[in-house]
Amino acid sequence: MTKEDNRFIPVHEGDREPLFETRNRTGGVIAFRVFAASVFASICSIWFYRLTVPVEIDENQTGFLRFIRLVMLILEIWFGFYWLIIQSLRWNPVWRFTSTDTLSRRHGNDLPKLDVFVCTADPVIEPPLMVVNTVLSTLALDYPPEKLAVYLSDDGGSQLTFYALSEAAEFAKTWVPFCKKFDVEPRSPAAYLSSKANGLDTAEAVEVAELYKEMADRIETATKLRRVPEEALFKYGDGFAQWDSDATQRNHGTILQILVDGRKEKTVSIPTLVYLSREKRPEHHHNFKAGSMNALLRVSSKISCGRIILSLDCDMYVNNSKSAREALCILLDEKQGKEIAFVQFPQFYDNLTRNDLYGSMMRVIAHVEFNGLDGNGGPFYIGTGCFHRRDVICGKKYGDDEEEEESEEVQEILESEMIKALANCTYEKNSQWGKEMGVKYGCPVEDIVTGLSIQCRGWKSAYLTPKRKAFLGVAPTNLHQMLVQQRRWSEGNFQIQLSEYSPVWFGQGKIGLGLIVGYCCYGFWAPSSLPLLVYSVLTSLCLFKGIPLFPKVLSSWFIPFGYVTVAANAYSLAEFLWCGGTLRGWWNEQRMWLYRRTSSFLFGFMDTVLKKLGVSESAFAITAKVAEEEAAERYEKEVMEFGVESPMFLLLGTLGMLNLFCLAAAIMRLVMTSREDVQTMGMQFVITGLLVVLNLPLYEGMLLRKDKGKMPLSVTVKSVVLALSACTCIAFL
Repeated sequence: MTKEDNRFIPVHEGDREPLFETRNRTGGVIAFRVFAASVFASICSIWFYRLTVPVEIDENQTGFLRFIRLVMLILEIWFGFYWLIIQSLRWNPVWRFTSTDTLSRRHGNDLPKLDVFVCTADPVIEPPLMVVNTVLSTLALDYPPEKLAVYLSDDGGSQLTFYALSEAAEFAKTWVPFCKKFDVEPRSPAAYLSSKANGLDTAEAVEVAELYKEMADRIETATKLRRVPEEALFKYGDGFAQWDSDATQRNHGTILQILVDGRKEKTVSIPTLVYLSREKRPEHHHNFKAGSMNALLRVSSKISCGRIILSLDCDMYVNNSKSAREALCILLDEKQGKEIAFVQFPQFYDNLTRNDLYGSMMRVIAHVEFNGLDGNGGPFYIGTGCFHRRDVICGKKYGDDEEEEESEEVQEILESEMIKALANCTYEKNSQWGKEMGVKYGCPVEDIVTGLSIQCRGWKSAYLTPKRKAFLGVAPTNLHQMLVQQRRWSEGNFQIQLSEYSPVWFGQGKIGLGLIVGYCCYGFWAPSSLPLLVYSVLTSLCLFKGIPLFPKVLSSWFIPFGYVTVAANAYSLAEFLWCGGTLRGWWNEQRMWLYRRTSSFLFGFMDTVLKKLGVSESAFAITAKVAEEEAAERYEKEVMEFGVESPMFLLLGTLGMLNLFCLAAAIMRLVMTSREDVQTMGMQFVITGLLVVLNLPLYEGMLLRKDKGKMPLSVTVKSVVLALSACTCIAFL
């Protein structure tokens, strides 16, 4: 299956040349539907087998086996049901193709004001130099500078971050004109200057490289010393004067500084740049990133008031300078654009290994499933790389008249301190912010529920994947970071599924059934952990005990089991390769899905249950964006990083050792006594064997490696003891 094999049929037609087209892929969808029907027929055969066909066993184990067969039936019904839900994302995918040339001919530079929101929260986990590279890349967007404003929200209230942004504001006076003169891509200085094709053979490029190095050295030195240079305190004194002597990360007043006013500095022609650190007080809940976004919405409305808002994580730099124009092709289209509230770009990364060791890119989700969501009404808002209409994210319903708020004179507002009050802790009291206005509160994935509420007000969204990737970020570089990130995502999606905003009831009559089912695909990530965990443990333990769970290999009933296993995995591999992945990358992703479902998703499930019972509260975990030098070298070599004690590692280690012990015991029995086990338990050998092979890097980290990235000895010992205890218990049953 290749991209060239699929015919694309345009859907969007009109008398006037459109700014974008929406296309369906016909050939591939028909082939998929035939394949899906055959797999579902086999799944139904498996259910029928479990309900009707008895298994020959010892009479003393009849009651125990009936219980196991009932459990297996329930699990396989769940797997079949969840498989059907996932396939809904492949039923009607669409692709968007924009025409920026048509946009330029029709609108020129008469484009709507654009505000860019960049959020950071911790100068240690999110280094200031990385943050300012993201900011600089947005300042250099291919967009009229007088129409562009960039806001950095610093929830850490860090003088180091403010200092870094002040340095970046000075460097931007050289960097932005350089990017536009030479049509530079990408427009993050660090990414461009480290590229082999950066063209550093001109005098201007050499000068820019030297200026950037000097700036980067100053920022990194200050970051390492944890203090701002004395000369900088004097140079940028107006900004630093806003910090109280006793200010801390969680206790400080609102800090606001317009570092560059792009409307006034006509000679330099760079966009407006604003630093904001909203007020934080221990007695007030700050609502994490959602609170930060809402403060930015209010503050920006009085400075630049862009009709369009781009939200970015601090590690997601602009890789395609025309990304804003690409989004506007959809939002400004006269025919279909009026019904689209936001345009979501995929979340891609620039630090992935060749075979994506930790499966961070999630290729199939990015290249297949989100296109399927788009065909059902639009993708989710994923919190970064998304262009919003300001009035919509602030609560406008589809069909209401559009109102453009005019910004007041900046200096007058600043002198009266009115603008700072918009970012105070008490401003939202008894208001609709976080409820009907702005980004929603009360969920670890506030972006998802915000996008859902927008769609339920009658709006649609669009998914855009231009040839040149729009934004690139930093993926987790060790296993624990990835699992923590996935734990938060799965917990948040499951909380939505159980909340008043569950698409199952909140979306009824407001969005289509296909989109409701699409949301459920991710909302069921967390609960899907339990069936997989039980299925894998039960299969291994019954192999250890010699209890068959599947039909004999030569039985006709084995065919549907074998077909589902082979066909589903073969299609998964073909889909992954079509998305640009490698064979080894697919294997790595299978391993990561196993680890997510048996650790991250399980803990996300338990966290949600405990929260519902009132035992615990949700917390927002920030994923670290830096790694030690040795760990970074291991990552580049695609050596899996463990290195820390974690309950999730203990669970993975225990399951891995359990699979290994059960397979070893079954092979010994096969060699020494019963050769018939190959016939009666062939499927269990295959499943347990695959689990063992998937876990080879885990065994290496637990038993063979000596570097700092190995599994901690305490985790290894506990895992072995727990696995042996489980085998001992099942042996005496």
